[in-house]
Amino acid sequence: MMIAPIDAPRITLDDLKQEALADLTALGYPSAAWLSDLPRPDAAEIADAIIVGGGQSGVTIAAALKWDGLRHIRVLDSGAPGAEGPWLTFARMEELRTPKTQVGNEFNVINLSVRRWFETRYGQQAWADLSRIPRTDWKAYLDWYADVFEIAITNHCEVLDVAPEGDLIAVTTRLGGRIEKSLARTVVLATGYDGAGAWRVPALVSEALAPEKFDHTNGPVDFDALKGLRVGVLGHGASAFDNAIKALEAGAASVDLCFRRARLPRTNPHRAVETPGMMTHYPDLSETTRWDIARFFRSADQPPPVRSFETAMRLENFKLRPATPWLEVSQQADAIRVTTPEGILEFDHLLLATGMDVDLAVRPELKTIHDKVALWGERYTPKDGSADARLARFPYLDGFYGFIPKDPDETWVSRVFAFNSSSFVSHGPHSTSISGHKYAVPRLVRGVLRRLLLDREAVILPELEAYVSPDLPIPDDFETVVAEANRQSARSPETNKPTMRSGA
Repeated sequence: MMIAPIDAPRITLDDLKQEALADLTALGYPSAAWLSDLPRPDAAEIADAIIVGGGQSGVTIAAALKWDGLRHIRVLDSGAPGAEGPWLTFARMEELRTPKTQVGNEFNVINLSVRRWFETRYGQQAWADLSRIPRTDWKAYLDWYADVFEIAITNHCEVLDVAPEGDLIAVTTRLGGRIEKSLARTVVLATGYDGAGAWRVPALVSEALAPEKFDHTNGPVDFDALKGLRVGVLGHGASAFDNAIKALEAGAASVDLCFRRARLPRTNPHRAVETPGMMTHYPDLSETTRWDIARFFRSADQPPPVRSFETAMRLENFKLRPATPWLEVSQQADAIRVTTPEGILEFDHLLLATGMDVDLAVRPELKTIHDKVALWGERYTPKDGSADARLARFPYLDGFYGFIPKDPDETWVSRVFAFNSSSFVSHGPHSTSISGHKYAVPRLVRGVLRRLLLDREAVILPELEAYVSPDLPIPDDFETVVAEANRQSARSPETNKPTMRSGA
């Protein structure tokens, strides 16, 4: 969807940036720094927080932490500049599925909002006519947002490990071919939908085919190479439909979209939990309620976006195949043969929209910590009939997205926060998504600040006793000044004579 920018805008995006900064200043941004330097020779190099991930969550969290007085924040991202998050990589939908009015990373500052950004670029009528925010515009807005808050992102930075180093956290990275280690007081993992594991390729595919014969839809796909090929898609969600559309637009001979269900889901249950009460206080719900909600979302799932569904159904050579699970896959001389309950299907290439496996051990940044964090399967015993092995592998997070150590002596674990898909059971099905930021980011920030405060509890009283910031302009010879003032008062008794009221 192409929208033409305004030819002669009343204000530019740079003007809007200045207006947003003026609003922030009027609201007290940023708060005064309140963390004292650590008593170490390398204190200046120690970050208050390192945020792993420079996408929508990473930049919003960085902005909120800056607002609350943290000055030493680093944001690391493995992508190239401008390619943070999925928006210009494997996200292939035309528009967001989040309603345009449920975006909440602007902290109630109107000139910081995506609406004001969009109206500045395209006009008020364009926003009024808009049903959903275009994907590429959302990314452009996030880049502008990061610029407003002067958030510097270290790109091409692969995080290899997060581990303890004394009272701090060491983050090991590969940057420009060099292995480096950075120290931080806290770490936030804003690593997105696959932050709790890795994209899943079913074994019946990976064990039967050469890697060049299939792609996961949440990774790089060479769509040009699909021209003239018969493509099979497994899955029924947004990613399945978006990749099917891209394949046909690139010239694929045909696309068959197969899924196990007899019908596509029609209702999106995510909309039902996007209420202030649920999104703000979800972790206060009982373990049983949160577990059962997670099980419900696993079974109910959600439909593909309406626009993606309608676009795919209008395309020639697209075929929707419900009730078509893949039972067996094999490579034949001239085709990939897929066995289904209805018979054999033949393809030249497969696209797998099969989601994510929950497995903390496969995440490189969790190499040290993955077996030290409490899991739901270890903390909660499901009632009869509600066991779920996949949900049991999710980490059991505290009320602020912090990991909880299995061993209470491993206190460093609680200084690492998982603001990603790891929070699915503990904090709800999409608290870290766009519509959840308004409620979830403040909770995460409270957790980081709480941890920083508790870590320095022993120095609070000594710092308070040493605090000097005179409010009164009292000279050092205070007693002399007071004595002289009293003598002057004694010489002038009229000064202290009571005032007679009228009629007394």
